[in-house]
Amino acid sequence: MKLHPFSIRRFAAVVSKEFIQMRRDRVTFGMMVGIPLLQLVLFGFAINSDPKHLPTAVYSADHSVFSRTLVWALRNSSYFDVRRIADNEREIETLLAEGDVQFVVHVPVDFSRRLLRGERPSLLMQADATDPAATGNALAALNALTTTVLDRDLQGLLTDLRAQPGPVSLIMHRHYNPDIITQYNVVPGLMGVVLTMTMVIITGLAITRERERGTMENLLSTPVRPTEVMLGKLVPYILVGYIQVGFILLAARFLFQVPIVGNVALLLAIMLLFIFANLAVGITFSTLARNQLQAVQMAFFFFLPSILLSGFMFPFRGMPVWAQWLGEILPLTHFLRIVRGILLKGNGLALIAPEIWPLALFAAVVLTIGIKRYRETLD
Repeated sequence: MKLHPFSIRRFAAVVSKEFIQMRRDRVTFGMMVGIPLLQLVLFGFAINSDPKHLPTAVYSADHSVFSRTLVWALRNSSYFDVRRIADNEREIETLLAEGDVQFVVHVPVDFSRRLLRGERPSLLMQADATDPAATGNALAALNALTTTVLDRDLQGLLTDLRAQPGPVSLIMHRHYNPDIITQYNVVPGLMGVVLTMTMVIITGLAITRERERGTMENLLSTPVRPTEVMLGKLVPYILVGYIQVGFILLAARFLFQVPIVGNVALLLAIMLLFIFANLAVGITFSTLARNQLQAVQMAFFFFLPSILLSGFMFPFRGMPVWAQWLGEILPLTHFLRIVRGILLKGNGLALIAPEIWPLALFAAVVLTIGIKRYRETLD
């Protein structure tokens, strides 16, 4: 029997069959709808390449009306959020090293005296430049602000001090990345991004692969406990993760000339916790997914917010508060602060400790969920 080249009826039957299959595979359908919506929300509301209200500290050694005017101008600016009034220079170094503030404005002791003499006193702005994209526009805004901020106080005989290029000379010190080299920010962050992508996806296929190949029954017939199975599947990939990190560290040092200021051994020790957290996510996804395709989809659904909300691609402080709260849940956010703090700032254990416990808590919670789900699979 000769068939027609194209049949509307056969075509409609195939289309109907695909819709039925799509309806049955609810996870895949949910990903098809959920991922575009997630991208729309993140790119539309959370991502901001011009961050404002950046945390700022002020260290003023000149207690005059002019220094107070500068401080209030910073408070009223949309780019700066004055959160601390530092008492000494040591406190300034600690605030920048821990990442508590993005900027420190230093008003020198002879600021008002030199201003009244028309000597254009220097105003020092110290910036944490480990993420250059977060500082550029704010520094330009401060430069423009210093040319007009003192006009209200420069009255009468002081009016001539308003002349361009302004009454104050602004000096900028970019700490940890003075030349604003993008690789210093991106390459260390790639460690976390690569580990997140590979560890979650690879382990996400672990149990689903067993189920699809029919070897799960053999595994269930052994006396191995669920915890032993979970940990046994995680350990080999920890070694793979360290191999990846080794290649990235070598490339960072010898190919991209990224300065390694801190203790690499400390970084490798903390990295074990980060790798374990991502492996726990992948193994948990493998217990939730019914096939390998769903496991990969779940892994991508986790990876997308991680790379967008962690501060790797876009300034973390430029996101709205609700997006920062979500970002604080993700392990990549804390690992980026750790790896950049150790490699670029030389931070020790005491300075990175606030970022370690969220990683440990995340790993413990996710692994507990995975073990519980695995027990349900056994039943």
